[in-house]
Amino acid sequence: MTQILILVAVLAAAAVVGVLVRRREGRVRTTGADTASASGDAARTALLAAVGVGADAPAVLHFSAEWCGPCEAVRRVVQGVVTDLAQAQTPPLDIEIDIDAEPTLARELNVLSLPTTFVFDARGRERFRISGVPKSSDLRSAVAPLTLQDAA
Repeated sequence: MTQILILVAVLAAAAVVGVLVRRREGRVRTTGADTASASGDAARTALLAAVGVGADAPAVLHFSAEWCGPCEAVRRVVQGVVTDLAQAQTPPLDIEIDIDAEPTLARELNVLSLPTTFVFDARGRERFRISGVPKSSDLRSAVAPLTLQDAA
């Protein structure tokens, strides 16, 4: 009987943790305008510039892999938002990074799971971070203000 009670308690705790973790999935979280550390600033900037972030346009950078199922959904959401904002003053860039091909950049940005998406302003400053598949409307709301010329 005690073993059953312990099992039920463990399952209940696991369910609560699962619900809490899933609540954050896909949410657009605001990050600081400049989250680079002082010691890694030059390295971080160089890594981001090498993939096209900071090219005088806002960028949606999303990490993916061939083996990642949800990454296809992120790809569709990002492409849709970038297409919708293509006529903006400063259209956003869609930058997809294979985590297996760019592990150094993934470590620098603390990518711990896939899919993970970042929104950068035209100066290459990280503005938003999304773990999981974002809603199209949420991503559009995050990116649209950055497409204005004076938003940088």
